Amino acid sequence: MTDGAPSEDRLLQQLADGQENVLAELFSLHRDRLWRMVNFRIDRRMYGRVDPDDVLQEAYLDAATRVSHYLKNPEITFFVWLRQIATQTLIDIHRRHIGAQMRDATREVAMHRAGLPQATSLSLTAHLLGHLTSPSQAALRAEASVLLEKGLASMDTIDQEVLALRHFEELTNSEVSEVLGIQQKAASIRYVRAISRLKKVLEKMPDFEEPR
Repeated sequence: MTDGAPSEDRLLQQLADGQENVLAELFSLHRDRLWRMVNFRIDRRMYGRVDPDDVLQEAYLDAATRVSHYLKNPEITFFVWLRQIATQTLIDIHRRHIGAQMRDATREVAMHRAGLPQATSLSLTAHLLGHLTSPSQAALRAEASVLLEKGLASMDTIDQEVLALRHFEELTNSEVSEVLGIQQKAASIRYVRAISRLKKVLEKMPDFEEPR
């Protein structure tokens, strides 16, 4: 935030006072982080039809209709609330474009928690494969994909989510605890454990350069 720019708390107060145009400014403060989340979790089958910007545009419109309810009882931080709106928007768009056979993430993890947990292992695999030193070698990538998916499948679902939230979405430990509905200490312990297990998986892979 630049010097002289209003703080998020001040903008939220202005929004509560009826200055509806402030929502756009609040949304823009978190747009880059929301874009990163959507880009990480969007189903690869959606490429060419929908991009993260489309998802965020729809999420903003949805947030505009719901923000008054949030302001009445802000139990979570504004960013985490926006993230859950974007998550539900992404789920809805997946259903429209891919089909109703997709599982409802809210059946496994409440929307204010992980959202799209079934996509995490696939997303992690796809992004981690981007760090292979020889991406042009299809056979190597196929082998690595199998190894990664097998290794990630051995991890607890919430550990996968903690890894995704911290390492790829770049959330703080406090935000991770909010998203998953767990204590900050538990989130920290799970992250350390997940990183340790992931490194053991990566050590078994040839030509892999650990992501920075």
